[in-house]
This record gives sequence, structure tokens and C-alpha cells, in this order.
Amino acid sequence: MKLYRALQSQGFGSRKGCITLARAGAVAVNGQPCDDPEAEVDPAGLELTLDGVTWPYREKAYVLMHKPAGYECSHHPRHHPSVFALLPPPLLQRGVQCVGRLDQDTTGLLLFSDDGQFIHRMISPKKGVAKVYRAVCAEPVTEAMLEALRHGVQLSDEPAPIAALACDKLDEITLRLTLAEGKYHQVKRMIAATGNRVDSLHRESVGDYALPADLPPGSWRWLESGDLKQLEQSWPSAMS
Repeated sequence: MKLYRALQSQGFGSRKGCITLARAGAVAVNGQPCDDPEAEVDPAGLELTLDGVTWPYREKAYVLMHKPAGYECSHHPRHHPSVFALLPPPLLQRGVQCVGRLDQDTTGLLLFSDDGQFIHRMISPKKGVAKVYRAVCAEPVTEAMLEALRHGVQLSDEPAPIAALACDKLDEITLRLTLAEGKYHQVKRMIAATGNRVDSLHRESVGDYALPADLPPGSWRWLESGDLKQLEQSWPSAMS
């Protein structure tokens, strides 16, 4: 692969822009400066350095973020900043999208990718990929409320009751809810259907993959091969 094509594939600009970057001496390949945009590079193990930042070559981008409150999962937010403003320009340039969405006031694990097939497999209701949420409620969590969520509550625009895969009380006003779907405001609407209200909501995990404890709100990191393998093992049917 020619250097300028590698740069372009990683979101560093147009063909012309990447040629200009290389010729200007702004690029290092595996730690060595390279000003020849036509130089052949091997994608395997390739590291590109621009402006002092090293970017491992990735054929597809798989990213996780600890979403903070007050951000919308949209390229065209209406009332709050976009989560995409928290990502670096190269990821935006290569067109990563949210893998599902979280409400602006919901925090926690949010995935991004430029792999359309991966996104579809992750969010398709037919795949049944579990998402785990921690909800702090306005009123005490009762056993009747938990039983209603486990057996199914009726939402106004749904033909049949919707049940949680699991629902457990964590403390007087906090519960953990596991869902296999991702309908609009689903956790809030399900809890409202029991007569309670969500004060704060946090997504802890997708499948068996949990939000890393050391990732601060507003920060992102790459999903490495081990992370992707863990996701795959969480729901083998979803990745077939």
C-alpha cells in the first residue's frame, strides 16, 4: 500500500491532502520520517505518526467511549453538544457512527465504528445483544416494581408487554436492568410504566463487555482484538 493511501484510509485527509502531508515531512512510518507519499508500506504492524501522535493502522475502527451527561448521539445535535466532538478528527473523517444511542443525560458505555456490518449486528433486535443499565429512581424500588419489569410492562406504542432479561435491586432507589432491545427511551419508559421515574441512568455493559473502570467520562479508546473477541464470545449468534 502506498503511504498516501494508508494515510487517507486512516482519516488524515483527501488524497491530495495526504500527499501534501507526506511531502511536507509531517509523517513518520514506524518511527522513521518519510516524505515520499508513494513509498510502499505494509499495513501489518504499521504505525503512522503525525504531529507527535502515533496511530496504529486499523482496517476498521472500533472505539468505545465513556459517554458523559449532556451530549447528544447525533452529528446534528439540537440542544446539547455532540458526542462526536469528543472524538479526534481522523475518526470523524473516516466516518465512525454510534453503535446504538444513549440519551443526552444518560452516561456510560458507548461504541463507535465505521464497520456497517458490525454496527448492524450489534443493534439489530433479532440478535438480542444484552445491554445492562444502572438506574437511580426517584422513588424507592419495590418488589412489585421489580416483578413488573421482569414479567413485562406495557408501553403506549408497543403491541405487547416488554420484559427485562434481568432486573435486580442494588439499593433503596437503584436497580440494574438488562435489556435485549434498544427502543427509544426504553429504560425510562419501562420504569415510568411501573409508576416510578428515572433520575439518572448509566449503561454499564454491552453483552459481557463492561465499561473499563479506568476510562474517565468523556474519554475514548480503541477496542483491541481481545475486546472484540470478548464481545464476540458474549453473543456468538450475533457475530455469525
